[in-house]
Amino acid sequence: MSGGCKPLELTAEDARKCLAAKLHLGSTNCKYQMKQYVYKRGDNQTAGAHIFNIQKFWEKINLAARIIVAIENPQDVCVVSAKEMGQRAIIKFAKFCGTSQISGRFSPGSFTNHSQAGYREPRILIVTDPEIDHQAIREASYVNIPVIALCDADTDLKYIDVAIPCNNKAAQPIGLVWWFLTREVLRLRGLSKGGLARNQDWEIR
Repeated sequence: MSGGCKPLELTAEDARKCLAAKLHLGSTNCKYQMKQYVYKRGDNQTAGAHIFNIQKFWEKINLAARIIVAIENPQDVCVVSAKEMGQRAIIKFAKFCGTSQISGRFSPGSFTNHSQAGYREPRILIVTDPEIDHQAIREASYVNIPVIALCDADTDLKYIDVAIPCNNKAAQPIGLVWWFLTREVLRLRGLSKGGLARNQDWEIR
C-alpha cells in the first residue's frame, strides 16, 4: 500500500521503535483470520509468540490514518478503551486529533439508546482491545458504525473492519501504536489544518 510512495514507507527508526516496544510479539495462540499478518512463530526465547509482519502493521496504520482524516468533523471519530493501560493513550490521541473518547467503562446504550445522557452517533469507532471493548463493538455493529481495532494474534475479527495487527497486551506497544496513529493523522492533515509536515519529526511522547 505504502510501497509506491517514499514518504509513507516505514523508516528504519520507526521499525526500531516497534522492536524496542515488542510491538511485533503477538499471542501464543492465533486465530485463522490473523494468520495473514503473522511472519512466523517465535522460538523458546520469545515463548512461542506469533511474530507480526511489521510492514503489514505499518500499512494498516496508514490505512487507519487515511480513514480518520477522511472524516470532516474529527468529533465524529470515537476512540474507546476500557483497558486501563490504553486509557491515557486514547486521551492523548483525542487531545491532539480532536476526536471524542470514552475511557474506562463503556456505558451500554451509548450508541443505541437515544434517551441516554451519554448518547452519541460516531461515524468511526476505534478500540484498543476488542475482547474488553466488545460491548462498544457490538453496539457499533447494530448501527453500522465501521470499527478499527488494535488486534493481537488471538483476536476474533467479528464486526471489525480494519484490524491493526500488534501486541495489545502490554502498555508500551499500545502507547506506541496510538502515538504512530496520532502522528500519521497529523501528517496527513498537513500544516494548513494544524497538523505536521511530512518531514517534521514529532517530539511529543
